[in-house]
Order: sequence, then C-alpha cells, then structure tokens
Amino acid sequence: MRLKTALANHLKKTTISHFGKRLVFGLCSLLVMLIVGEIGYVSFGYTALDALFQTVITVSTVGFGEVHTFSSGEKIFTIFLILGGVGTAAYTFSVIIETFVEGYLTEQLGKRKMEHQIANMKNHVILCGWGRVGTSIAHHLSQSGIDMVVIDNSPERISSVKGAAICGDATSEEILLQAGITRAKVLITALYGDAENLYVTLTARSLSPDIFIVSRTATTNAVAKLRQAGADRIVNPQDLGGIKMASLALQPQVAEFLDFVMHDGSLEFRLEQVEIPEGSTLIGETLRSARVHAMTGALVLGLRHQEGEFITNPPPESEIMVGDVLVVIGNQDQLSSLRTIATSL
Repeated sequence: MRLKTALANHLKKTTISHFGKRLVFGLCSLLVMLIVGEIGYVSFGYTALDALFQTVITVSTVGFGEVHTFSSGEKIFTIFLILGGVGTAAYTFSVIIETFVEGYLTEQLGKRKMEHQIANMKNHVILCGWGRVGTSIAHHLSQSGIDMVVIDNSPERISSVKGAAICGDATSEEILLQAGITRAKVLITALYGDAENLYVTLTARSLSPDIFIVSRTATTNAVAKLRQAGADRIVNPQDLGGIKMASLALQPQVAEFLDFVMHDGSLEFRLEQVEIPEGSTLIGETLRSARVHAMTGALVLGLRHQEGEFITNPPPESEIMVGDVLVVIGNQDQLSSLRTIATSL
C-alpha cells in the first residue's frame, strides 16, 4: 500500500514538474522574442511603445497591420520575427491551456467522483487525522473491508490517502456532514491535540447522537472531558504502547498470540464480537441450551450484558439477552455461522 501510494505521489509530482518546466520554458522563450522584437523595431526608429505594439501584433498574428510602412530591412526582420515568435507564442499558449484545463478538469472530476462515493456510503468509519496514528488505524481497518472516509487539513497528507478523503477541518460541521456523519457507524478522532479531539467529539455527537466515537488523547487530564463531550472510548496511544511492551517482556508468547489473532489476516482463527439483536432466536437461551460451540464451533470467551461489565469465561448457565455482546474466537466459517444464528429471527 505504501509503495503504491509513494508511486502515485511520485507520478503526480513528476507530471506537475513536467508541466511546470514546459510552462517556464515557453514563457521565457516568449519573453525573449518580445525583447528581440522591441530592440529590433526601436533600432528602425520606432518609439518604445510602438515597437512593443508592433512586436505583439506580429507575434500574436492578430492582423492589425504595420504601425509604419515597412522598409525592406523591416520586412526581413519581421519575417524572422514571425517565424520564431508565432511558433513560440503558440507553444506557450497551448501549454497554458493544457495545464489549466487538465489540472482543473482532473481536480473537478476527482472531486465529483469522491463526493458520489461518500454519498453512497452507509455504516462507514470516519477517521479524523492522517498522521502516524491515523495511518496505522487505517491500515488495520482496511483489513476488515469496511468503508472509510479520512479527514485531514493538510493537502500534502490527504494526497497520500488511498480511498475516500476530504481535505478540511474536522472540527467543522460542514466537513463532518460532507463525510456522511449522519450515516456513519463509527467516528475515530486521531488528531494530535486534545483540544481538537475534544471539539471534534462534541461536534460529532451533536450531529449524530447514536454514532460510536473513539477519541485519541495525549494526557489523562483530558479523559473526563472527552467522556463528557460524548466519546464512547478514549485511547492514549502511548499507554497502549507501554502496556504492549510490558506484556512482551513478561509474557511474550501470549502477547504475540493476541496480536496475531487481532491483526494478522494470515491466521485462520479470529477474535471478534457478535451482537445479539432484538428478536434473535438466541434471546432467553443459555450458552448451554443455545449450543453455540456445538452448532458453530466458535468458542465464547466473554459475555457482556447491556451497560454491564464483561463476564470472562462465562459459565454455561449464563443467559443470553437482547443487546448482549459475545466475544468469540473461531475461523471465518465458524464466526459466520454464529452471526447467522444470532441474527435469525
């Protein structure tokens, strides 16, 4: 992904540089022809203004006619000026038009396509911030195949996003609405400052009361404020990094196993959550009577009732209720079977 992004950026920069060099060359050549014409006609006795006027109408071939009647020398000079100047002017004007039209059309078509793509998204993730934390989040989200819209106020950073992206201020209601905040399922704010993350959280919660918000924080002092603003989960990347390093030092095999299960797509077994919707046939059953493992092969590692604490390694007598979340481990087929049973009415 990084290689493709780097290649795309390189090609884009190369194209811009190519057009820039051609445009500079054309403008410089045209300027040289104007100077040559100015000097030439002044030497024939023209005033500076008349010389410039005669040079411009000659090079541009507008056909206004001569300022004064040409002598033989002036005719010969004008012939060479036309041969050199007309081609230079045509080349310069074509490069200007090509640069403007191609750049404008490409930008407008790309913008329209992006807007249409975002407008068709539903239950997607909005990621605010395309720094080191944001790119890491996007890398893991991309493995799940979920739709995602990235918001960042840096044109340079946003140009490296592969997929739907908006260049703008994530704290703006207009930008969040443009990203489909009212249709999104999750918003992740991974901006650098706590104040920015707090403002995004507050704005997003006011626009979409039901959206699930994950907010980044750099200090423990901001946790309470972010929670009060409406963040459902608050993460300090430094703390997580410290916890992982400590786990690797104390129990490296366990830490690596959990890392593989959660993030390595090559591993057969996955650790995921399954929600129990209203009307599910599992409601009212116990883990034993539902025969989750016997029917699907998936193992239930944890159970959480609505607004309750996690029950790790829940006993077989645990009752399944509406809104419960089952934390299970299994391969793709086993997890798909469990989801089918959980959502069957």
